[in-house]
Formats: sequence, C-alpha cells, structure tokens
Amino acid sequence: MSCVGVADSSIRMCRMTEKYWLLKCCRLFEHLAGEQLGRLERCSRVRTFARGSPIYLPADEANGVLVLASGRAKICGFSADGKQAILAFVEPGELFGELALFEQGPREEYAEAVEASKVVLIPGDDLQRLMEESPGLSLGITRLIGLRRRRIERRLKYLLFRSNRDRLVNLLLELAEQYGTRKPEGLLLDIRLSHQDLASIIGATRETVTVILGELQAEGCLKLGRRRIVLIQPERLAAGVEAPVPRPAGIKPLPARDAKALPRIL
Repeated sequence: MSCVGVADSSIRMCRMTEKYWLLKCCRLFEHLAGEQLGRLERCSRVRTFARGSPIYLPADEANGVLVLASGRAKICGFSADGKQAILAFVEPGELFGELALFEQGPREEYAEAVEASKVVLIPGDDLQRLMEESPGLSLGITRLIGLRRRRIERRLKYLLFRSNRDRLVNLLLELAEQYGTRKPEGLLLDIRLSHQDLASIIGATRETVTVILGELQAEGCLKLGRRRIVLIQPERLAAGVEAPVPRPAGIKPLPARDAKALPRIL
C-alpha cells in the first residue's frame, strides 16, 4: 500500500474513533452493544458550528436526529411578528431534533449554537431500526420526549395563569434543577444567560426581568453577578410559587483521559 493509502486509512480510522467516542458519550447510547454503536457510527456525520450559527432552521427537512457532542445549543420558536421564544437548552451528550423519528416533513423550530459546538447527525431511518432492536433505547427516547413535554407544559401553565414574577421564579428553579451547582452561598446556576434570554423564555420584556431580579436580590433570595445567578434561598423561592425545591442532578463529566485522547480532526 502506498504512503498516501496508509495516510488515508489512518484518517478514516481517526474519524471512526472520534464518532464512536462522541456517540458513546450520549447517555441514550452508552449501553448499546459495540456492534450497534458501530452501525450508528458508520451512518452518522459530524459537523461543527460557530457560536450564533443555525444548526437547523424552520422548514428544513426533518430527516434525522442530532447529538450535541460539545458546546451548547438552544431550541427556539418564533412568533408571527418575529419575536423569539427559547424552548429549551441542549447540553453535551443530549439528543435533540428527536421528533424527526415520528413524523417526516419540515421542522417547526429553530436550533442555534449558543457556543462553538460539535454535533453528530444521525439519519432517522437508521435510528428507528435500532430502536426496534433495543427496547431500552426506545424507552429512553420516549422518556426524553415526555420530560421535555412536561417542562414545556409546566412553563405554558405559568405563562397563562401566573404573574411575570412567578414565571421567572419557576424558571430559575427549573434551571437550578438542571444546571445547579452547590456553593457555600447557595445554588449557582451553571449556565450563562442574559436578562434578554430569560425574558425570551418566559414571554416578558428584558426590563421586566431586570426589575424582578433586582427585587429578589433586595429580598435576599438570590445574588446577581455578570450573567451569574446564585439562589441563596431556593426553599423560599419554591414555596412562593408552590414548586418543588430543586435537587440538582449535575452533569455527567466526560472522562478526562478520553477527552485528551480525542483526535482533533474537525
């Protein structure tokens, strides 16, 4: 074999190794057999997205699902007058665009890279076949959809029947559940969001969010920094909106040695 042939073979091996590792980091796939994961690897593609760039747009064909390998993404919707509503944030290791598994046609929402991100794209047909073989995978995806639907329904209920203050407090508690890190002063929301981001999620204006956060800080319920929020009294906040006290699950870290060994090919 020529030197060029050896080099090409080595590059393909690196790419297969990286895709396999990236897929393995998705919680839904971590218990799949090696042969099943290998099939996903062979049919999937890896793409990188700069901060602020679209991952997919409304009206794009929903022909596959995506796994966020690194970075952070957000799922958004737009009103008729062009206002943005943030529906969800996606963290590394999470699956998104999953409704493509159940209905073909154009996407209705918009996905954007909040940070420089790396995404694995998996054809829907291939993942459907694997779901038929693996009840555990099928159940995991069903639970994922159910959890996201419950969060959106809860947010919609607050949007329809609660004040701006209650909606914001409920959102802070939800973020603490997903991204909270325990610190001596309280629960740090380990996600950087602007006041406009928070407003886009709860259907309020940036000015309203700024005023309410200031009131909550004056009351001793939280502490504000530059895109940094610490919930000092999460129990008091939860009691005020009749919500459960957040119990942060924490984000599963990637193995340090594997992260260092990951080939830099993209």
